[in-house]
Amino acid sequence: MSVTLSKLSLRNARRQARDYLVYFVTVVMAAALLYSFNGLVFSGEVRQLSEGMDMLPFVIVLASAVVVCIFGWLVSYATGFMLSRRSRELGTYVLIGLTNRQVARLFFLENLAVGGAALVLGLALGGLLYQILRAILFAMFGLPYHFTLALSFPAAGLTLFYFGLIYLHALGKSRKRVRKMKIWDLIYFDRQNEGVAIRTGKLRRWMFGVSILLGVAGTALLTAGSLMIGIMGAGCLIAALFGFFLSFASGVPAFFEKRPARKYQGQTLLVFRTLASKLATMGMVMAVISIIFTATLLTEGSGLVFNGIFRGRAAENACFDLYFGIEGEDQDPGPYLEYINGNISVEQSVLYQVYLSDSSQVQDYISSRTVYYYYNYDRDPVLCWSDYAALRRIAGYPPVEMEPGRYLIHCMTYLEEPLGDYHQPIALGNVTLTPGNVYTEHLSQSFGVGNGRGYILVVPDEAAAGLAVHHLAYAAKTLQPVSERQYNVLNDIAAMEHDKQVNPLEYGFVSTKANEAAQVAVQTAISVFPMFYLALALSMTAATILTIQQLSETDRYRRQFILLRKLGMARQEMKRALGRQFALYYTMPAVPPVLIAAPFLFHMARLPEPGIMAGMSSPAAIVALSLALFFLIYGIYILLAYTSLRRSVLPE
Repeated sequence: MSVTLSKLSLRNARRQARDYLVYFVTVVMAAALLYSFNGLVFSGEVRQLSEGMDMLPFVIVLASAVVVCIFGWLVSYATGFMLSRRSRELGTYVLIGLTNRQVARLFFLENLAVGGAALVLGLALGGLLYQILRAILFAMFGLPYHFTLALSFPAAGLTLFYFGLIYLHALGKSRKRVRKMKIWDLIYFDRQNEGVAIRTGKLRRWMFGVSILLGVAGTALLTAGSLMIGIMGAGCLIAALFGFFLSFASGVPAFFEKRPARKYQGQTLLVFRTLASKLATMGMVMAVISIIFTATLLTEGSGLVFNGIFRGRAAENACFDLYFGIEGEDQDPGPYLEYINGNISVEQSVLYQVYLSDSSQVQDYISSRTVYYYYNYDRDPVLCWSDYAALRRIAGYPPVEMEPGRYLIHCMTYLEEPLGDYHQPIALGNVTLTPGNVYTEHLSQSFGVGNGRGYILVVPDEAAAGLAVHHLAYAAKTLQPVSERQYNVLNDIAAMEHDKQVNPLEYGFVSTKANEAAQVAVQTAISVFPMFYLALALSMTAATILTIQQLSETDRYRRQFILLRKLGMARQEMKRALGRQFALYYTMPAVPPVLIAAPFLFHMARLPEPGIMAGMSSPAAIVALSLALFFLIYGIYILLAYTSLRRSVLPE
């Protein structure tokens, strides 16, 4: 009998993988994701990319623990769903003489075989996915990448451990359930549905209205900024989603029953009956899926925001291969220059001073037009024309001209519009200058001892004579990137010089292009990678559950459309009806997450300091990219399900 059970288990496993192909592919992708990120955990070369990468294994293990829970829920749900769909078949096995224990073992073995096959394929695919992640990391650190496909046994062992937890937990529950069920329970188990949750129309209308109000209030609370208020907002949103889907699912049949004219217009009857039968038994599932989609959008959107912050700050600070600034008028750059001259090959350099004008008229104007953080500048910062021209050469920018009697403004992009409208002259001692052009290339303008904070006035050299010095600065173009060790030595010099001060209020700052790029790579790997890891797991799980539910109705759809064909409905008409059903079914759980996540992400992308979130990291771009990534993955599942169902149910 054991041989017969084994053969039967393998046959059923092949059939299950075929009938629930989308689920099987998702489990394969789950194994691939887990293995690829586990590969980063055990990769010595990845940790050697930078000192900051030592935190990466810990962060990925934490993220993987969440991903295991997500995929564990998927496997548990899918296993329970398949048990309900195949309960009559399992009951038949009991009728022909198998014991409940044998049937439970049969179901356990066939699902274990599906999981084992998915694991093997996932490890092979995960090896390629790991190489993609490895190539991205090497590119972020500016290092050459060489393809080396090899199995990491520690990563494969950890993936096997994760899969063991997922499948043994899910199949253990199903095995206990089958053992306790009687023949009658097995045969009629597939008829147990969620049922209509709310039957009275008054309660439906009340809950629907309250859920809408809770959704609006929850979205507003999420953007309030406070942690406790944000938690309250999340609670309101969860309650709103459950209330919305439970009341909506119960209210659709009642709505059309009271409006028979609408019910019989065009294809409404066909679409309505299908939608009503689904919603009446899937209110709770739809609410959970909608919550998962909301978490997906918030997670991937947050990853894009963090990525924009890292890159925006680095782009402004990394315009020079090497830069240092020392606050104060009588600072000695000797220790810095001594180390640079002896250890770093410099192609071009300039040592200069940043001055303060006699007033804050430009700063006051900016503050009246937009949000501006001036920090330690109480007057307008000023730069000599010769130093500015040298900085442009070192940074690789094209040369510019300044007409006699004028001043230029160099600013960050977010100040270009207000400063472009500024036409007031400035007075420096006995010299009066009229405004000239405005330039917006990156020029290290986002910190206190940079070239101004957000903007700087460029004046003729003679006009700066006699102005107060704000800080001393040095910028250089090097023949080779400044190494991490060299950067650390310069930072140590800055710390030692600071400690020598009697009243250490002034400080030094060191920045290198190589270090900024490395910091972006480390921060992206530690924070953005795990966020997209979680978002991908969440979206795949929710989309798979929706698709499993939809494809499980293939036989019913086939009978329905065969009958409609006999009644005279054209194939093109049936195709449109199926398309409308799909559109409604897949749109419903996605609409509330979009309405919740879009304003939250837009608000979140506006929180960093001005000038950072620009271009492809602007708030509107963050929202658009988040939605595009989400619907790209979601659309793949919809297309696969629609193509499969249309091929199976529409008669030729």
